[in-house]
Amino acid sequence: MSERHHWRFFRAGGFDQVRLDSVDDLLHLDQLDPKLWVALSCPVSGIEFDEHTLRYLDQDGDGHVRVPELIAALRWTGAQLRDRAPLLAGTDRLPLAAFDDATDEGRHLVGAARRVLESLGKAAADSISIADTADVARIFAQMRCNGDGIITAASSEDAAVDAAIARIGEVGGTVTDRSGAPGIGGEHIARFFADADAVLAWHQAGAGAAGIRGLGDRTAEAAEAYRAVRAKVDDFFTRCQLAGFDAAAAAPLNPDAAAYAALGGESIDASTAAVLALPLARIEADAALPLQRGLNPAWVREVSRLRDLCVVPLLGPRETLDASGWARLRDAFGGHELWYAAKPVTPVAELAPAELRALVEGGVRAKLDALVAEDLAVKPEADALASVDKLLHYVRDLAKFANNFVAFRDFYTRKGKAVFQAGTMYFDGRSAELCIKVTDVAKHATLAPLSRLCLVYFDCERGADRISVVAAFTAGDGDQFIVGRNGVFYDRQGHDWRATIVKVMEQSISLRQAFWAPYKKVARFISEQMNKFAAARAAAAEQRMANQAMVASAQAAAGQPIVPPPPAFDVGKFAGIFAAIGLAIGAIGTAIASLLTGLLGLPAWKIPLVLLGALLLVSGPAMLIAWFALRRRNLGPLLDASGWAVNARALINIPFGATLTAVAVLPPGSERALSDPYAEKPNRWPWYLALLALAAAVAWWWFRMRSAA
Repeated sequence: MSERHHWRFFRAGGFDQVRLDSVDDLLHLDQLDPKLWVALSCPVSGIEFDEHTLRYLDQDGDGHVRVPELIAALRWTGAQLRDRAPLLAGTDRLPLAAFDDATDEGRHLVGAARRVLESLGKAAADSISIADTADVARIFAQMRCNGDGIITAASSEDAAVDAAIARIGEVGGTVTDRSGAPGIGGEHIARFFADADAVLAWHQAGAGAAGIRGLGDRTAEAAEAYRAVRAKVDDFFTRCQLAGFDAAAAAPLNPDAAAYAALGGESIDASTAAVLALPLARIEADAALPLQRGLNPAWVREVSRLRDLCVVPLLGPRETLDASGWARLRDAFGGHELWYAAKPVTPVAELAPAELRALVEGGVRAKLDALVAEDLAVKPEADALASVDKLLHYVRDLAKFANNFVAFRDFYTRKGKAVFQAGTMYFDGRSAELCIKVTDVAKHATLAPLSRLCLVYFDCERGADRISVVAAFTAGDGDQFIVGRNGVFYDRQGHDWRATIVKVMEQSISLRQAFWAPYKKVARFISEQMNKFAAARAAAAEQRMANQAMVASAQAAAGQPIVPPPPAFDVGKFAGIFAAIGLAIGAIGTAIASLLTGLLGLPAWKIPLVLLGALLLVSGPAMLIAWFALRRRNLGPLLDASGWAVNARALINIPFGATLTAVAVLPPGSERALSDPYAEKPNRWPWYLALLALAAAVAWWWFRMRSAA
């Protein structure tokens, strides 16, 4: 049993994460309890990581990388290296001396690496890079044998063999060789020649049996003409026999007027399905089939071929074919049809017997099998060539991937972007760095809100390219998150995308937003009520004017004198209203005076505390609710909705969340001119009214205190 590894952890996001600071940490991940891994699975699409490496990691090809696959990749990589330091450094160049050539696989890897360098004219190089193996297909194209057991038309110097490879590929299909060219393998060769033997045996049976080739070389063509109309002619004679059996059956067995009427209402030709379904000729008791005139136009060509190829050679020239003559034709072709029904079902059967015989008897198969065997003989070294590319990608990327899978180091240390961060969204004077690609917005939005993050979904366009991104905003407010508004998204490569909001999932963003939320709600409520009141008054005024205009028009039409409308404002009528307004103003003044009296009656040091308490009384509950919600923000559901299997409660608390969204601030040392030439002119009337109310309150207080004295 191997020695237990000593692990070190760091705490971030409210949970412990393993530190992968050494090669030993990486190579001992198989000893780390999977319950301590931050993720158990991640998709190979939609993340910012090398696609080539992800394809290697996804060993079962299911579109996800899981714990066993990462462990297997680390084990294999460690086993191929004598010097494992590059695995932690993440370099894209590997010295040849770092390969462990003490094993057969290692020796094959070194040999393959040297072959790659030789093909690039770098035979003297002592290291190999990912750039050297970037075009593996080109390297394989330079090799006559590349170890995949697939041979192409370029695998042989024999023109006949090359032609046979091409022909077998045309008939039985091809597969792609490592070089990228189409080719065939041992299975294709075996299946082709097995089918060829069966087809030749079938042809041999047809040549030797009596009654199969009664018309010599024209038998096949005649049989095809017979086969094309056999069912239709059988149908015709059966109908005629029924008409002979019962005269009353003749009329129903012929098309009625309604059938022709249906055809008359549409554009038809000889290939129309309804015409093809009609009988070959008119049905009468014991009638003969006309071979020239009186035929269904859809079948004229087929019946003409039957007459020329079958009837005339076997029965002699004639204008009609009766039931007995048809029976003689059926007997003549009976043996051929039985033989034809036994034809092997394979594309090889369509080849000419002479061509098949040349392929089977010309010794081609032995040459093809030899080529396949020669190709497979170099399989270990050729496989190693692909493995060199895989090893180079693993050396460069495995440490980075582990630190974004086993732990979320890059995300929580803020030293680099995590693999799930797609870029940065700029919107409303903010830049949001927690942006994740989304394939299905509706599906993603069913689970993502459980993260308790304020999420905004954007459709992004760049030329003909389209992507969807969800951005988490963790600073500022959400007042401007309106569907249809535009922003700009910068991906990890620095490309800018036009972004449009398509969906908003509102949640608490910051404590500052929570503090001002009650006042904004009150201001919004007052604004809405004032707008409603103004709109109602405007509508009433418009309706009153319309009614007056209608009344005046009616009076003018009737020749009556136009009676002016009553005055719009009657002081006597509205005296009660003015009195009520006065009482309301008095009540408000009394309330303000009482408030000021209470404040002025307190010691000076208590007044700020009272004002602060009033603010907390209004904003405190909202801030408390927001504080609890912001502390429970969880990255897990957001990634789970994108196909990850997050194994921890990866929290985004208030301080960390503030680093994920930057709010616009002026650069240090900037100069700022406070004068705005387009600023609205201040309205002093509210201040005058406030001072007047304050003076009235102070005067009332002074008189009250004097009366009390």
